[in-house]
Amino acid sequence: MVDGCPGCACGHDDRVELRTVLRHRLATQRLTGPPLPTAADTVRLLTCVQAQEREHACFSLALRSRATTLADVRAELDSGAFVRTHILRPTWHFVAAEDLRWILDLTSPRVERVLAVQLRRSSLAERDVGRALEIVAEALAGRNFLTRKEIGARLAAAGLPGSGQELGNLVMVAELRGVVCSRPIRGVQHTYALVDEVVPPTPARSREEALAELARRFFGGHGPASIKDFTRWSSLTVTDARDALADVGDGLERVDVDGVPHWYDPALLSGQSSARADSTEPPGSGTRRAHLFPTYDEAVLTYPSVNFPLPPESPAPAAPDQWSAAVVVDDVRVGTWKRTVGRTAVTVESWFLGTLDDEQCGQVEAAAERLGIFHGLPVRHVAGRS
Repeated sequence: MVDGCPGCACGHDDRVELRTVLRHRLATQRLTGPPLPTAADTVRLLTCVQAQEREHACFSLALRSRATTLADVRAELDSGAFVRTHILRPTWHFVAAEDLRWILDLTSPRVERVLAVQLRRSSLAERDVGRALEIVAEALAGRNFLTRKEIGARLAAAGLPGSGQELGNLVMVAELRGVVCSRPIRGVQHTYALVDEVVPPTPARSREEALAELARRFFGGHGPASIKDFTRWSSLTVTDARDALADVGDGLERVDVDGVPHWYDPALLSGQSSARADSTEPPGSGTRRAHLFPTYDEAVLTYPSVNFPLPPESPAPAAPDQWSAAVVVDDVRVGTWKRTVGRTAVTVESWFLGTLDDEQCGQVEAAAERLGIFHGLPVRHVAGRS
């Protein structure tokens, strides 16, 4: 189990326990310790990776795998090892091809109920949606990969919405119903293909089996995590989440953080040297590492309550902003960053909430260099105080 004795009277320090939980998450997600062989392996570990900012999401995969460049990750995406589609929640995610159908079957009904409100506002009736799906299927048949703009032209020719949010909603319905998913990127846009033509069939799962599998995969890839983390990530109800967690059985272990139960899979930590780090090891003992987490990275976004703390001297609110790209050093969220990719260099701008020592600054520079490797360009780093 995670070190610590929550609920006991031995006087252990809750801050040590939090640090242990944070370090175990980093190890579980392969942000420390040995990387996974491929970007697709990372997608499988995390099950669904939020990806509306596509290149940021590709960098998230590179941070956890031996696919260290954008070209490496793009090649795997273009090959169909994993796809980019609307799944799990009403936003883009990467998902492994073999996981696409059963996760859609389990979670799409709830997502479509949310989307139905937008469809009603745009006066699109179900018959319009059905007709649009038929036109899309005909247009893509025979592995005729098209961009969204090209699909929009086909719909417009049939008197249906061919641009804007209405087109986006129609394509999202096609994704949620398992009609289409992404295929190779053309220029800056990915193309679409028929799922039945590019994703091999997979065995169907009962709802109970799918719920249990989703829980096992989530806590295995994101643990230690709470029920609240799981429901936010999965869009499931609390009742479904609790039932799923119960069905997983003894495969997970529990630790309490400020009285809130968190679960993780200890098997995924075995063999990783970073997971065995002494949780009482003080800062400055040679274990420092900085991370430039992309926007919407799973290591930050997944955990709305128990997350990387801000520096004690920070004037910012106590709760970190999960929606911005985070700079994390020594398990503390020390600032934010953004990048501008130019023709000859990547410019990284970072803003720190406190003062970093020389070693910490060196670790941030190393993290920025990793971004340069990802883009195949030298890095220009501009740092300032927030």
